[in-house]
Amino acid sequence: MDYTVIVMLAAFGGAASIAWVVFEMFVAAKSRAEERLDEMRDPSLRRSREEAEQAQAKSKKEALGRIVEKAQALAKPLKPKTELEQGKLKTKLANAGFRNESASNVFLGLKIAALMMGASMGGGAVLWTYGVNNQSLMKFFAVAGTCFYIPDLLLMLLISKRKEQIFLGLPDTLDLMVVCVEAGLGLDQALRKVSEEMKRSYPIIAEEFGLCNFQLQMGRTKTQVLQELGLRSGVDDLRALASILIQADKFGSSIATALRVQSDSMRTRRQQIAEEKAAKTAVKLIFPLVLFIFPGIFVVLVGPAAITMINEMLPAMGG
Repeated sequence: MDYTVIVMLAAFGGAASIAWVVFEMFVAAKSRAEERLDEMRDPSLRRSREEAEQAQAKSKKEALGRIVEKAQALAKPLKPKTELEQGKLKTKLANAGFRNESASNVFLGLKIAALMMGASMGGGAVLWTYGVNNQSLMKFFAVAGTCFYIPDLLLMLLISKRKEQIFLGLPDTLDLMVVCVEAGLGLDQALRKVSEEMKRSYPIIAEEFGLCNFQLQMGRTKTQVLQELGLRSGVDDLRALASILIQADKFGSSIATALRVQSDSMRTRRQQIAEEKAAKTAVKLIFPLVLFIFPGIFVVLVGPAAITMINEMLPAMGG
């Protein structure tokens, strides 16, 4: 047998063995059904599993507590001095989906940590490369300041992404609410039904409506819950929806009609936004056409003619 074939078979066998080992590593864990059968045979396994889960949850909670404590210590210099500034920061974090009481401290602590990391790593690299002078010091402060504002940039991206997901899912959500209300359910029951049905397709809206339903069950008024829903989401359409529901509940008008009108207006607005983007496409294509496509077309079309002209003119010039 040729040595090439032997080498190929050996390589194939080695790759197959490695793939089998990796497959066994990922599949070796038992499924939940097998674990439950083993626990039924031996109840001690269930107690040990529960103890392990409790220990893991406790360790995670302790680690999170330590992180929050360190974040509070770092966030002291940046804490808002007035209640208005604190409210603005909490609203911004709530628009990104962070509603915990310690979210503001963690965010400000991340800003301080990013500043220290940028000053130590990026700024240190700048000073090491360019030495200590006025130009290097300016670059040092520029790097540190850029790192300081990175958490703000990430928070803005999270807010915009979350608002877009809420905006795109609102018309379908309102249609489902209309069906629920017309079927005879109340507003709180419709919110609960929507939060249950929209978990997979629109999890953010389901989470917001589930929180509203929980607040209603705790005894808060519909006006307060709906106002906080519009403020917490930061989406203008959802804020308008909250105002419409408050007015419909206050004046006793049909909630289903208000929801249907709001759903139609949201769909119309989405259509107008799509048409606006389509109209801007031609203008946006001008720059890539001029910068990238037109030079290539120019070279392909004019290049052969230019080469021919040069070849014809060189002998004449030489003669």
